[in-house]
Amino acid sequence: MTRSPLPMLAPILAFFALAACHSAGEQVPGDTNDRNPWNGIAAGEVVHFLGTEPFWGGQVGPDGLTYTTPENEKGETVAVNRFAGRGGVSFSGTLAGGAATLMVTPAPCGDGMSDARYPFIVTLQIAQKTRSGCGWTEKRPRTTGQ
Repeated sequence: MTRSPLPMLAPILAFFALAACHSAGEQVPGDTNDRNPWNGIAAGEVVHFLGTEPFWGGQVGPDGLTYTTPENEKGETVAVNRFAGRGGVSFSGTLAGGAATLMVTPAPCGDGMSDARYPFIVTLQIAQKTRSGCGWTEKRPRTTGQ
C-alpha cells in the first residue's frame, strides 16, 4: 500500500499559500519588518543643509540641489533624482566636482559652531570627498539651545 505524500506536504503548502497572500510592499498588522520607504520629508519639501570644516551649505527640493561654499556664495544648482529609502532620503546628481549624492537621515545634529539643534544629519559626497553636516525643513525646523 502506497502512502500519499499530501498529508506531509500540507503544512508546507499552507505556509507558502499564506506567504503569497502578502505583497512585498504591504504592511501587515503586527509585522515589525516595515517595508515602506521613510516618509519624514515629503517629495515637495525643501531641505536646507549646512556643514563646517570646510564651510558649505545649500538646499534641495523640487527645483534641484543648490550647493554653496564661501568661494561660491551664489552656489551651483543642478537637477537631482530623489530616492526615499528605509532610513532616510537621498538626492543624486552631478556637480562640477563630479557625481554628487546628498543623504538626509533623521537624527539629532549639532553644527559644532552654535547652540542650534537640527533634526537631520546630512552627508554630502562629491566624487571621492565626503562632507558631514546638519539639515532642516520648514516642517522640522532647526532650534536654538535652552
